[in-house]
Amino acid sequence: MSFALYLIGFIIVIVGLAWGAMVAGVPQTYIIIGAVILFGIGILSAVKRTRPKDPPAHTDGGRRADDY
Repeated sequence: MSFALYLIGFIIVIVGLAWGAMVAGVPQTYIIIGAVILFGIGILSAVKRTRPKDPPAHTDGGRRADDY
């Protein structure tokens, strides 16, 4: 899954939660603070999920003991 697609989905969730909070009568300041916090969590989650895996480190040049 690409970073942009993950982030777009998270933004849609944030907008839905903000809209629901607005309809429920939550003050706008709290909605904005919550949206900013959720956006930060979304960025961290997207980076974590979409970053490539590190290749395994070989300390002996990739040779096994039975290769000698």
